[in-house]
Amino acid sequence: MLAAMVNSELPNSRTEADGSAVLRVLSYNIRSMRDDEDALARVIRACAPDLVFVQEAPRFFRWRKHAARLAAKSELVMLSGGATAAGPMLLCSLRATVERTEDVLLPLTPGLHRRGLATAVVRFAGARVGLISCHLSLRKDERYEQAGMVLDRVAALGTPHALVAGDLNERPGGPAFTRLATELRDGWAVSPWGGEYTSTPADPHQRIDAILATPGVEFLGCGVPPHLDPTDLRTATDHLPVLAAVRVPAA
Repeated sequence: MLAAMVNSELPNSRTEADGSAVLRVLSYNIRSMRDDEDALARVIRACAPDLVFVQEAPRFFRWRKHAARLAAKSELVMLSGGATAAGPMLLCSLRATVERTEDVLLPLTPGLHRRGLATAVVRFAGARVGLISCHLSLRKDERYEQAGMVLDRVAALGTPHALVAGDLNERPGGPAFTRLATELRDGWAVSPWGGEYTSTPADPHQRIDAILATPGVEFLGCGVPPHLDPTDLRTATDHLPVLAAVRVPAA
């Protein structure tokens, strides 16, 4: 059963007769676009996503210009985040109707990198869903606390369904990953597809990036996409992308 899922095609985006929506969701750490920008855009386009949860978006000089250029090259539009969220960012296709966005800065621990969340509420046909892109701390105790803040933000979105995705800087079974996966469903764990490991492109050996969702969202497959250009994957950034197809019920 697992082999069949790993080798099967991921469903395409569509609107169901009951108003629910099948969405393709991508999570990707892009290392501030310091690598091959064209390769990065080709990887994103090849995944044909409706939503992209970005980590390490450009944060400094002319960051909006760089982020907008990536969105245009990827045939998407900017939704929220970037420097104003300390790195996390959201991109979306024109299928999305945007209800609201908010960039959230998390408490700063002296001596550590500032972290934040890019959040939004969007609609696809009859499906209404909250979105959170996150990049958790390298330090274990702070990472655990930030996982709790992500869950608090999920509740604060006030939506019937939510998607959380990002670079968790921790493998499954770690305290922060477990804290998230106790309340949210981990896409790879419930519906594995493609590859598991996201770091590093040259030597994939650990899963530290994930797409998670509230219980009402159905995962139709989740993992590192197969059949992408291996050269593009190595030159685009220092993480592999995670792609999921989900079915979000009508509100």
